[in-house]
Amino acid sequence: MLSWMAWTWPTALVFIGIFSAMGILTVLEIKNPGGDERQGALGLVTTRGDRLFITLLGSVYIMLAWLGIIGMPLWIPLALCITWAGFCFWKV
Repeated sequence: MLSWMAWTWPTALVFIGIFSAMGILTVLEIKNPGGDERQGALGLVTTRGDRLFITLLGSVYIMLAWLGIIGMPLWIPLALCITWAGFCFWKV
């Protein structure tokens, strides 16, 4: 039934991670409405959802650039993505 896509454990974990993050943000929004707006280092007024979107978008660019320029292995860009996520949720 799901043979149209090459479902592997890494692919499934990415989707599980994204949907888990969205679930956590939903729970946080119910507990504290308003999205926890703040103005960050980039001069943008962002909410938790905005910061998650910027994190995911930046992580995709980091991974694609790494694959295009250097190739495998992906442990170093994974560390860069985690650092980027920390920066986004702390300063953006």
